[in-house]
Amino acid sequence: MSGPAIKVPSINRDFWFLKLLTTAGGEALSDYLAGRSVVIAAVVGAALLGLGAAAQLRARSYQPVPYWFFAAAIAVFGTMLADGMHVVAGVPYPVTSTVYAAALAAVFLLWHRATGTIDIHTVTAGRPETYYWCAVGATFALGTALGDLAAFSLGLGYLASAVLFGLLFATALLLCHRGRRGATVTFWSAYVLTRPFGASVADFLGKPGGHGGGLGWGDGPVALGLFAAFALMLIRVANRSNDETVSIPTTDESV
Repeated sequence: MSGPAIKVPSINRDFWFLKLLTTAGGEALSDYLAGRSVVIAAVVGAALLGLGAAAQLRARSYQPVPYWFFAAAIAVFGTMLADGMHVVAGVPYPVTSTVYAAALAAVFLLWHRATGTIDIHTVTAGRPETYYWCAVGATFALGTALGDLAAFSLGLGYLASAVLFGLLFATALLLCHRGRRGATVTFWSAYVLTRPFGASVADFLGKPGGHGGGLGWGDGPVALGLFAAFALMLIRVANRSNDETVSIPTTDESV
């Protein structure tokens, strides 16, 4: 008899490409909307988040479109959350980074206490999925804060930040796929790093030269291009997906 259906995708090349596109696209779209109106940005971000949550939480098993729509919505809203603390409240980037790191650690602690693991391969409907999406939201906020910290507080600019976080992401990803011991920790490390990596790339493409050394293509065109690529890839992934549910593996890979 099969166990409960897994609510997350397999961790493969498609997963990481889609994740990076959501991080970069979410950064560009959030900045574009905030540049027009903070109120409109907040309303759109909250609406996307609510629609994504409703679709994903109703699904009985992993379905590509609801899952990745919700992930993209969190990418947009997570950017607003992190930027809001700095731009609106005036909280320095080192402080916001520390706050969101503590929030992520708290989510992981509560998740592990409740289920005995924070392994993505054990995420099913109910409490595991709730903790999972809380962790995802915290990683987006933390990653956004870390990217801004590197670009501005450390003075690296967007390109150098993208290179730095890209190398760190590649290292964590390699460790994640090379060994079973500590695979959960390295997975979440890579997951967090996708955000500052993707966001730094998006900012480098969209922001003007006098603002962190960007190319000045504009946040709107960059967001449109990134989400067009995201949509095309998601269509391909969805078309390849079958309707079979995946059960929790019998091997214990928990932390």
